[in-house]
Amino acid sequence: MYKTVIIENDVKQLSLLKRMIRDNCPLLDVAAYVTDVRSVKKILNDTKPELVIVNTAIASLPEFKFIESKISVDFECIFISKGINNSLRDNKNHSVEYLFNPIKPKGLQLVIKKVIQKILDKAFATQKDLILHNTIAVSNNSLQKLAIPTFDGLIFIHLDDIVRFESYGTYTYIYTVKKEKIIASRNIKEFEDILPKNQFFRIHNSHLININRLIKYNKGRGGTITMEDGTRIEVASRRKIDFLNLFQH
Repeated sequence: MYKTVIIENDVKQLSLLKRMIRDNCPLLDVAAYVTDVRSVKKILNDTKPELVIVNTAIASLPEFKFIESKISVDFECIFISKGINNSLRDNKNHSVEYLFNPIKPKGLQLVIKKVIQKILDKAFATQKDLILHNTIAVSNNSLQKLAIPTFDGLIFIHLDDIVRFESYGTYTYIYTVKKEKIIASRNIKEFEDILPKNQFFRIHNSHLININRLIKYNKGRGGTITMEDGTRIEVASRRKIDFLNLFQH
């Protein structure tokens, strides 16, 4: 669920938004409805939303100008408007999405889906920085968790619980020791780039494996491996030497 604040002083518009979000956007958790712009800052500070939906007429008022300042804001914005307001488009802190009156359910769903993807992108970028830092700096055996972006949100999983990644176009299947199959909304290369190189290896274009979950290697041109979940995977011939070198002491 994505915590949301709606800022709207038009009672009819607010009532419409409430109903449309309730009926069409199950992933949104509306934490507050703001009708008095003087309370905007306090409510945003108190609720710490991931998404703010606001009428552009309100957004242009002095009480809301902090959103265009250099003050860092951690939420995405959707502006309800009769037309695009260039002064509110693409400020340095975050990008802006628009809903145009009259609002239609399909249009609302499309914009919400786009904003949720932005939230996931941001979370994944943060996770990438953390993983890269931990990979360099870690000096103990404490388990690290990976935030996996899915269509519904984020799933957090210990790295050691991951058996393998399998490419599926622009998405990735992630298999765990608990026999789970998670569909991640990222391609396999993005995971390869952020995971510890001494634990995860790209054995094939379509497969990234956790070396700790490898149980057998069979010789051949490239060879094949068997993972703990029973999956047999061909080793790309061009990756064979690098793979075998992982086990040289």
